[in-house]
Amino acid sequence: MNEIYTKINNENIEKDKKLIEEKEKREEIIEFGTTNGETQDDSIQILPIIGQIEGHQVLPAQSKSTKYEHVIPQLISMERNEKVKGVLIILNTVGGDVEAGLAIAEMINSLSKPTVSIVIGGGHSIGVPLATSSSYSFITPSATMIVHPIRMNGFVIGVAQTFNYFQKMQERIDNFIVRTSKIKKEELKKMMLKSDELLNDMGTILIGNQAVECGLIDEEGGIKDALSKLKELINEKNKNN
Repeated sequence: MNEIYTKINNENIEKDKKLIEEKEKREEIIEFGTTNGETQDDSIQILPIIGQIEGHQVLPAQSKSTKYEHVIPQLISMERNEKVKGVLIILNTVGGDVEAGLAIAEMINSLSKPTVSIVIGGGHSIGVPLATSSSYSFITPSATMIVHPIRMNGFVIGVAQTFNYFQKMQERIDNFIVRTSKIKKEELKKMMLKSDELLNDMGTILIGNQAVECGLIDEEGGIKDALSKLKELINEKNKNN
């Protein structure tokens, strides 16, 4: 009799575990837009960066956003997890908070695991350094990237120190992009200061292969190409080790 009760109890525990796991997966999809977790194959993790990068200020509820306080612990977890061999970053972003976006880009760039990024819709503004931060980058043929200078929004004190601050911030972004891509600094600055492409703004729109031709992105391709490249980089690292 005790054996029957033990068996029933064990079955109930297993059912509860499955229900908890399913609930956690649902919550992860809602919260982070990804199902990365304990699966049979954890070797490749997916990091989606979608919508606007939310930084120190909370965006309205109707805005699609990527919260940097969610992305940072995910990246640390991927770095610490020995099962994780590579990370695929999916980008469709309009940009957003400069400090938060650059912080995420620096973290991606400093990972010891091979990383591949792919721009599937848009990689605008601070999305540019996020795209170049990986070991190798892709862009789909119809995807776009907008390169433009930092915009000043809100209340600005019109003194020399304020403009020096924005100039230094722009330099940080420019230097990161040049360091993590094949584009030359002169070419990047020329694109940013273009005044005949964007309405009431400065900058350049790059569509698909145009981003490859200027050296900003490594290759034009899709998900299949990005995954193949990531597996290739993982294999190369394993051989070197």
